[in-house]
Amino acid sequence: MTFDWFRRQYDQDAEGVPTAETDLAAPEAATSEATLQDEAAPDVAEDYLSWAKVAYQNIQKRQQTEAIADVEAPTPTTPEVDTANEDTIDAVELASSAVIERTAPEVAETPTTPLPFWAQSEADRQQRLERLKENAIVEPEPAIAPVTAASTTAIPATTPLDSTELVLDEGFLWSSEILAAQGRRPDQISLEEITWLNRLRQGLDKTRRGLINQLRSIVGQGPLNDDAVDEIESVLLQADVGVAATDAIIHALQSKLREEVLPPDAALSYLKQILRDILDAPLENAKSRFFAPEDETLNIWLITGVNGAGKTTTIGKLAHIAQKSGYNCLIAAADTFRAAAVEQVKVWGSRSGVEVIANPGQNTDPAAVVFDAIAAAQSRGTDLLLVDTAGRLQNKKNLMDELSKIRRIIDKKSENAVVESLLVLDATLGQNGLRQAEVFSEAAQLSGVILTKLDGTAKGGIALAIVQQLGLPIRFIGAGEGIEDLRPFSSYEFVEALLNG
Repeated sequence: MTFDWFRRQYDQDAEGVPTAETDLAAPEAATSEATLQDEAAPDVAEDYLSWAKVAYQNIQKRQQTEAIADVEAPTPTTPEVDTANEDTIDAVELASSAVIERTAPEVAETPTTPLPFWAQSEADRQQRLERLKENAIVEPEPAIAPVTAASTTAIPATTPLDSTELVLDEGFLWSSEILAAQGRRPDQISLEEITWLNRLRQGLDKTRRGLINQLRSIVGQGPLNDDAVDEIESVLLQADVGVAATDAIIHALQSKLREEVLPPDAALSYLKQILRDILDAPLENAKSRFFAPEDETLNIWLITGVNGAGKTTTIGKLAHIAQKSGYNCLIAAADTFRAAAVEQVKVWGSRSGVEVIANPGQNTDPAAVVFDAIAAAQSRGTDLLLVDTAGRLQNKKNLMDELSKIRRIIDKKSENAVVESLLVLDATLGQNGLRQAEVFSEAAQLSGVILTKLDGTAKGGIALAIVQQLGLPIRFIGAGEGIEDLRPFSSYEFVEALLNG
């Protein structure tokens, strides 16, 4: 069963996917701007709580089914073990559903005390966490004990994997709430999505506790007024949002103030909506909100950027995502200038299980490597070709001309291919990254940006500046050094992790 990370869904051709028998959809309250302001209401909180429980059950069943399938293949001569596992899992499912039904009436009975706005969200989350822990303590115990007892020798590795990876905690609840608010169903959620959102939330923790946290304190002082807007403007400029994006945000806030008085919760929700609108602006006329390789044609992604931005590492992570999502992928090692660059991309290719097309010689023409890689991809029916290029400063004209030559080769050799030119940008550079994006946009005909190193000292505002001033969409976002720490960009998830994590 394959989860397509580019389109955020499971393979439609997959069969035998177990899901909880429920018609529970994403809470309708989360689909409109008006209801986002009432997110802390008890009924909405209960909807999210129920949604998280069902998502947890579905992921748990999927893991158990995959574990049984792995055991059945190498040991077809032991049907009694498999039957015992199936009976145990059915009993666990009935027990877990019974636990949820018994505890449902108790959840609704929670005395509420008036809290300041800045503490309301955290208090509600802690209350929901306590309720979840009551169920979480009961559910995993019968799931683990009978399986190990029934097949101690048959399944030595799958049980520890499931029990350590799937944990019903506060992070699971927060991630579930973010996914449900985007209209996702509980049976569409993968454990990798939950893990990624937690990783993104942790990666942006320094940013959130710094300047971005000042926004929440300003908005939480009371109804928004002109003085508060001036403070917000100062904070945005310090957060590398840039003059153009800051002016757009302030103008929208001032226009809203002329229409109505904004209480703290409504002001924060409206500010989130402004940020999401800015980040989504370049995609208004796009065919799809997902950035994914097109079917039945060759897709070529040219990866560019300055030295040290993380291009080769990003290439490896993109290849890993493509391979996991079910796409045939190739890597063109066109960085022939830097020492050991080809060896580095080969290491990443081996980690991802992706072949690398390279020239064995030194200081070879990178355009020739791209030419050979396109020919190889066309002959093999490859879905996605990732082109690694040498790092270059935006003020080196000869190197920028070389990049333009590579782009001309791509356009000439693959007329029917879908070509995307992506700039890898170090988020810690702040406003200096804007100048890089401007020059690379001219030479490589950029169609998007990949933001990396957001887990460091980056302030996060550079994403808004790039989109507002250059009109380039953010395609991927990196929040760590691991191979799983790069994922497709979602404006909703980014803003929530930034302001409400």
